[in-house]
Amino acid sequence: MEQRLLGKYNIPGPRYTSYPTVPYWQPVPPSQQKWLELVNHALSVTDPEEGISIYIHLPYCESLCTYCGCNKRITVNHNVEESYIEAVLTEWSHYKRAFETTPVIRDIHLGGGTPTFFSPENLQKLIRGVLEDMIVHPEARFGFEAHPGNTTDAHLQTLYNNGFRRISIGVQDFNETVLSAIHRYQTYDEIKHLTEASREIGYTSVNYDLIYGLPYQSTATMKPTIEKVTALKPDRIAFYSYAHIPGNKAAQNAFPIHALPDAAEKLNIYNLGKTMLESAGYYDIGMDHFSLPGDTLCKALKNGTLHRNFMGYTDNHTQLLIGLGVSSISDAWKGFVQNEKTIEAYKRSVYNNEIPIFKGHELNEEDLVLRRHILNIMTRFETSWFLEHEVTPCFDNMYERLQELIEDDLVVMEPCRLKVTEKGRAFVRNICMAFDEKLWKARPEHALFSHTI
Repeated sequence: MEQRLLGKYNIPGPRYTSYPTVPYWQPVPPSQQKWLELVNHALSVTDPEEGISIYIHLPYCESLCTYCGCNKRITVNHNVEESYIEAVLTEWSHYKRAFETTPVIRDIHLGGGTPTFFSPENLQKLIRGVLEDMIVHPEARFGFEAHPGNTTDAHLQTLYNNGFRRISIGVQDFNETVLSAIHRYQTYDEIKHLTEASREIGYTSVNYDLIYGLPYQSTATMKPTIEKVTALKPDRIAFYSYAHIPGNKAAQNAFPIHALPDAAEKLNIYNLGKTMLESAGYYDIGMDHFSLPGDTLCKALKNGTLHRNFMGYTDNHTQLLIGLGVSSISDAWKGFVQNEKTIEAYKRSVYNNEIPIFKGHELNEEDLVLRRHILNIMTRFETSWFLEHEVTPCFDNMYERLQELIEDDLVVMEPCRLKVTEKGRAFVRNICMAFDEKLWKARPEHALFSHTI
């Protein structure tokens, strides 16, 4: 990546797990009735072969990782487990009563927080409660996020027995200085054991989460980390850029700003990691993600079925994603809602017989057109428009915004078509920003997003 382009395009920008992005949703969310109408519409147009997805947010952690931007509650009191699971199952019961047809469950993902904060027995109670009276897709893909420090063999076996075949392990880094700075205490041996035990039990997909741009990271520290990662050979790797937003996440003030690698070094760390991963046989899926050629993520990219949602890249597209638990986001294609962001408010709403909506957005026709183009760019690195109704007035602005990207050989324009060049893949967030009409209309005075590189 050229340093000139880095300096020019390394600006705050959305990660585009949705369009419109959360800061630009409507000030008033859809009503309970309207949201359930959108849910049932999405369900009605869902092919049973496609199924629906469920994301369950489990917010508790025993200790605070200072880099983390997730919604979490720090506690060592495990008595909170059962009451939280009961609340989630109560929320799910509200949806089950509202469904006009019985959905086919294709995907379940447990995120956090730390899902394995919960005991194996309580996780089993949760999953069995969600699946009760539901239809499970014969090719269902259930996955969970695992903290190496507290995921036991019993967790692995119990979740496997309940249909889980995918595990995402939070590695972040192997360097002890970096791990100490971010308050992440885990060892190489724990990660190695978790990886090998998962495969022995029968898990078919192992993912590692890595982060570049953390305090005290450098190319010198990243090289042995990538060597250890490639030796363990996970099926896929999420290589995320650290988002430093201490104004929003106070814990990020725990380490000095000078400990962070500067923009040039951060780019060097990424380039080193990318080069080493590709040399080890991993394929660059797009922003953040690498996978081995035999992995379903790589196959989805090649056959045009790659999708992106609030959980990042996925190999399965669904019209309906139901988010359960505090702060979870649901996607009914024509609308989004996010749940209450505190556990107390979430429980109050759930036990008041409500979907615990905190904020949301119903997409208009222009939103839907732009959503499709941004999703195409993120997952296929190209998009096209043929129908007259898709050429909205904002397209005139989009052509103007793309001019510098064209001049820098990041995109190629053809009649009614845009293609991202190989050089442009590193700047895919910037390219999507040209289509983001709400971002340009708002012109935020404060940085709402992490930098694009």
